Amino acid sequence: MAYLEITLKIDHDKRAAAADVYRKYKQPFLNTIAGATSKDLLVRDEDVQVLHGFDSVDNAKAYLGSTLFTEDVVAELGPLLASAPEVRVYDVA
Repeated sequence: MAYLEITLKIDHDKRAAAADVYRKYKQPFLNTIAGATSKDLLVRDEDVQVLHGFDSVDNAKAYLGSTLFTEDVVAELGPLLASAPEVRVYDVA
């Protein structure tokens, strides 16, 4: 099991639009990405995190190069970001 955590700095007035992007691509992520097991949106005052569950670290890393991520999610989220996202992959011990 592995997690891909993407932390996004998004101004409060743009968070609804970011949540729409999350909802739009959640099911396609779960249906089409190899090893995908879950996807959750975590909201804090200081940032927004998207936590993706995978069956392996390799599949988590592969998603970052997928068309769904690079051409769809990144393209729609890019204009909403206040700074570059932080991306971390975790292996569950």
